[in-house]
Amino acid sequence: MDNKELIKVEISGIPVSSSVSGGGFALLLKEVEGERRLPIIIGHFEAQAIAFEIEGLKPPRPLTHELIKTILESLNYSIESIVINELRDSTFFAKIKLDTDDIDEIDARPSDAIALALKFSAPIFVAKEVMDEIGFVPKINDDDEITDFDGLDFNEDDGKDEDPAEIEDLLDNLGKEVQLKKLHNALEEAVNNEEFEKAAELRDKIKNLEISNLN
Repeated sequence: MDNKELIKVEISGIPVSSSVSGGGFALLLKEVEGERRLPIIIGHFEAQAIAFEIEGLKPPRPLTHELIKTILESLNYSIESIVINELRDSTFFAKIKLDTDDIDEIDARPSDAIALALKFSAPIFVAKEVMDEIGFVPKINDDDEITDFDGLDFNEDDGKDEDPAEIEDLLDNLGKEVQLKKLHNALEEAVNNEEFEKAAELRDKIKNLEISNLN
């Protein structure tokens, strides 16, 4: 991918406790030369690995990412960079670039790629089209006060913080928009296949979800 299409980002907050339905954790990435944030929902294990690395903590036994780092280093490889390159069906995808042209970019989950990037002090990038689609500029508290979002710290280097309510609304709205898109695609497919009973059920689901967006 052309470097002109990539946006360098850094971790804006440390995920330290559950913040979204289903037990996920909200990880925010902030563009280095801008104000937009990219929210990614990750699992408990990955959140723990990232938090350990950011805080400089070492678990009593090597975690998976530490093991991968040891294996790569034993083979004389290092991670050059990672890229969150795609958002498809509400799922983010990432690529890991090693410091060799002999190995193609490796597909990975963004959370794993980020955890490994931190271990190798490698830069993190986001594809411009992904940031343009999902990135948002947060509102800053009027008093520049730092607040917690259900136990999550979103501390910035400048002492400012994102509005927790806005982040929660963003994640909720993003989930509904993605779900509506999938339902509309399924509806179109059902109509084309003349599956009219299924199409009627999908129309009801779409209607109910659209009504919930108005509440």
